Amino acid sequence: EVQLVESGGGLVQPGGSLRLSCAASGISFRNTVMSWVRQAPGKGIEWVSTINSGGGVTSYADSVKGRFTISRDNAKNTAYLQMNSLKPDDTAVYYCVLGNGRTSWSIASGGQGTQVTVSS
Repeated sequence: EVQLVESGGGLVQPGGSLRLSCAASGISFRNTVMSWVRQAPGKGIEWVSTINSGGGVTSYADSVKGRFTISRDNAKNTAYLQMNSLKPDDTAVYYCVLGNGRTSWSIASGGQGTQVTVSS
């Protein structure tokens, strides 16, 4: 059974940083593209970032480019999202998902999510 467990969210002031983690099990993690998506209150799912299986290719939504960094440790079956210069608009539940984060299958693979709240 595939299991993705996100952690690391919390309350942070604007301009602050957080690092999210996603522990994966039940999959061949080293062979799996991973993504982060988010859902702000009252809004739909927004793709945030994707990393290829080897970790050498990444992509970002324009809204987070230059502030967020996706990475992975295949030895630990864990993906990360380093978030810097956080803004109130980054407030959302963040999910890690399998695949590119843009298809219904990919989005449905997410775990329980981790809440990120950016507020003074």
